[in-house]
Amino acid sequence: MSNVFNWQLGREMEYPYEAAFPEQQFAFVFNTNRCIGCQTCTMACKSTWTFSRGQEYMWWNNVETKPYGGYPHHWDVRLLDMLEKANPGGQTWGGTPESLRAPYGTFNGKTVFEAAQTHIGPEGANRALGYLPADDEWSAPNRYEDHPAGNEKGAKGEYFKGGERLPEHKTWFFYLARICNHCTYPACLAACPRNAIYKRPEDGIVLIDQERCRGYRKCMEACPYKKTYYRGNTRTSEKCIACYPRVEGRDPSGGGLPMITRCMSACIGHIRLQGLIELNQDGTWKEARNNPLYYLVHVAKVALPLYPQFGTEPNGYYIPPRWVPRPYLRQMFGPGVDEAIERYIAPDRELLAVLQLFGKDERICDRYEIKEGPKVFEGEVRGKKFEIYNDTIIGYAKDGTKIIETTVEEPVYVRPERHANSI
Repeated sequence: MSNVFNWQLGREMEYPYEAAFPEQQFAFVFNTNRCIGCQTCTMACKSTWTFSRGQEYMWWNNVETKPYGGYPHHWDVRLLDMLEKANPGGQTWGGTPESLRAPYGTFNGKTVFEAAQTHIGPEGANRALGYLPADDEWSAPNRYEDHPAGNEKGAKGEYFKGGERLPEHKTWFFYLARICNHCTYPACLAACPRNAIYKRPEDGIVLIDQERCRGYRKCMEACPYKKTYYRGNTRTSEKCIACYPRVEGRDPSGGGLPMITRCMSACIGHIRLQGLIELNQDGTWKEARNNPLYYLVHVAKVALPLYPQFGTEPNGYYIPPRWVPRPYLRQMFGPGVDEAIERYIAPDRELLAVLQLFGKDERICDRYEIKEGPKVFEGEVRGKKFEIYNDTIIGYAKDGTKIIETTVEEPVYVRPERHANSI
């Protein structure tokens, strides 16, 4: 095992390989407050990549209803329970947030790699603590969809009583959209005995070499997010490939510019923002003040990694839902939850503008600039002063091409009395 630095944990951790970082890293932010659970992203991925024989149960992109939903069923509950048993009472955070090397403080517990050294499974020690889901756990991908927590027993069909108020609801659920996180320290890569899994040096996308794979399914067992799948008719494993031909700029509709993935471009709720982040030699993000992902993660600090305590340093980030009990969210997104939600509920002028970039163009936005506009609203949100300015935000591709120009206030169009489909 090697010692590698994990900035999401604020410390070094043990990993089977030496640290090696790509030139730039594929990353994304999902805004859970906007997701309506329509599964348009899921079907866009399914119809593009997993429509063939042997892929019937594969959902590289899926949307789960939390707290009960999951695909495979209860994947996160099982992993959290295994980590707790491996380190009883020790899965805690401490320290104080500081700089890019420890923005959430320090994780005092054990990662899936560290816990594996003291956990002996049926086949002996593994490189990452995990489990292989049974066949029935891959059935019914939408199980528990729209099932809330906290509703009164016996009140059939009456989930909400009208008394729910922010910041937290007694009755709640939310949608969690998921793809492969293309982790900096992938557990699937660490566990593969064939060295068939690798991170692309140009963008950090994690892929499986189909010629080397023999379908041992150690990647499925090790991945804490359960985002690798076994294809029985080819006897190989498959996973999300981050639509890398689009990221490379090979999709004709992008005019040669890097494009976002199919799931992200199909999202009708505008919850998704994708980018490419340049890294320092220690794996932390290079300062890029006007990159929208850098701003959301390290400046506004409203976007947080999914289960950072697993230790894989996922490159998928989420803006937490406002109405969910905070202990649940801290377990899922780490100790930065309270600050993230407070900032999102009453966004400052720049954050409000950057949030308009979500879903506005299929090409990857590398940097933005803001042109100030007039004040259009002033009031209070939970006792804090809140102002809205109708600023214009402009997004640029890597080569400087302007790809987005939009305002904070969306224009209102009044349809004329006589219009095209009038009867």
